[in-house]
Amino acid sequence: MKYVEEYRGAEAAHRYARALRSLVTRPWTLMEVCGGQTHAIVRFGVDQLLPPELTLLHGPGCPVCVTPVELLDKALAIASRPGVVFCSFGDMLRVPGSGGDLLSVKAAGADVRIVYSPMDALALAERLPAREVVFFAVGFETTAPASAMAVHEARRRGLRNFSLLTAHVLVPPAMEAVLATPGRRVDGFLAAGHVCTIMGMEAYQPLVRTYRVPIVATGFEPLDLLQGIHMCVAQLEAGRAEVENQYARAVRTAGNAPAQAMLHEVFEVVPRTWRGIGPIPASGLGLRAGYADWDAERRFGVSAVGGREDAECQSGQVLRGLLKPPECPAFGTRCTPETPLGATMVSSEGACAAYYRYRRFIGPCAPTSP
Repeated sequence: MKYVEEYRGAEAAHRYARALRSLVTRPWTLMEVCGGQTHAIVRFGVDQLLPPELTLLHGPGCPVCVTPVELLDKALAIASRPGVVFCSFGDMLRVPGSGGDLLSVKAAGADVRIVYSPMDALALAERLPAREVVFFAVGFETTAPASAMAVHEARRRGLRNFSLLTAHVLVPPAMEAVLATPGRRVDGFLAAGHVCTIMGMEAYQPLVRTYRVPIVATGFEPLDLLQGIHMCVAQLEAGRAEVENQYARAVRTAGNAPAQAMLHEVFEVVPRTWRGIGPIPASGLGLRAGYADWDAERRFGVSAVGGREDAECQSGQVLRGLLKPPECPAFGTRCTPETPLGATMVSSEGACAAYYRYRRFIGPCAPTSP
């Protein structure tokens, strides 16, 4: 990939930091809603380049982290069935459910496999016609089109031994849930650039109109983030609230029309429970009636399986921007990547994992040059 180092230049980063110090006249709090952005912020010390008036909060931007316990428990129940090949992205294997994780089920003899695409799982279903192949469909609007394409192809090819356990969630309703929280601290958002690449910018307009907060679609490198922060703060200082696009090299206003059409054909909007947050209306994607035969919950009769959160885990507070990971009493002691209490510690996009990896030993470190 070309043009990576150009977005990590220390000199340009410090120019943005100086520009922000000149711009800010009062305290503002921004929230990024993307785990990839969170990791870049913590890894490169972006937050530590900012003037003290600016606070960054880490929102519910990791789809692995917000997958509810009951869906994890359904995954464990399905994966444990004889004759099932359970396929998942690697991030999900260590995420704890009520009674273990997918890795422990695999260790006990279940056929759990890591795949890199739902189409890999579909190919397995073609090669193993005597087995039931289930794909754990987790992700925001970014990965949902690939899941939609896989089940669309399964129906077209007549593959009846393939199904989806669907956990896809939508970003704008989660942002609204944050904004509707009493005593909210968020003045503006950095929206996930990859989500906007698929869905475009229009879905954020109702949030801007209702809550009067600026939303800036932002990329994932340090200079992307600093420019997105500058654009958002410039709006706040001017008393504006608009949807803006920092990530113009990838995001178009209308998004990706073919991907949106595939989503609309296969999925419908449904309520979804978010781990650590609770139910959010119209925040998930479920298979439409025409694709119900490829619904793993229905096929394996696990719709009634419940779940139980760990009482000590405070990941819900982290996901809502009410707590920074090091402020949790269990962080780095009773909760580590080897012994996680919640998903935010084991997901590669989890905020707790970011702080554990990059700031566990040094605490609030000195500003890091990107």
